[in-house]
Amino acid sequence: MTVQLNHTIVAAHDKESSARFLADLLGLEVSPQYGPFMPVEIPNGVTLDYMDTPGDIAPQHYAFLVSESDFDTIFARIEDHGLTHWADPHHSRPGTINHNDGGRGTYFEDPNGHNMEILTRPYGSGG
Repeated sequence: MTVQLNHTIVAAHDKESSARFLADLLGLEVSPQYGPFMPVEIPNGVTLDYMDTPGDIAPQHYAFLVSESDFDTIFARIEDHGLTHWADPHHSRPGTINHNDGGRGTYFEDPNGHNMEILTRPYGSGG
């Protein structure tokens, strides 16, 4: 059996600006609106479908595995935007990156409070 994640819905107060925020940081494109969704397709075919959501949004976690060179590029964009970033998911180590499993990783929040992560090595891969 082959099982693959195809898409997930991301709650947002402004789906278009939220999708643009992520796409710009990751160097991706925002796809045309599809129904109530503003999709951002990740290169492995998974789509994050941003949807306008009224009221409070429960923060979720989204982790993106990137190459070393992509990490450098994305991390530079994070810093250029003046975004606070942390080495850990609990946001107790601000302004730094981690070196888990011999790679690099950092966390930052999107405009809706979702905890976004970029990492260069999957957790548990050793290093």
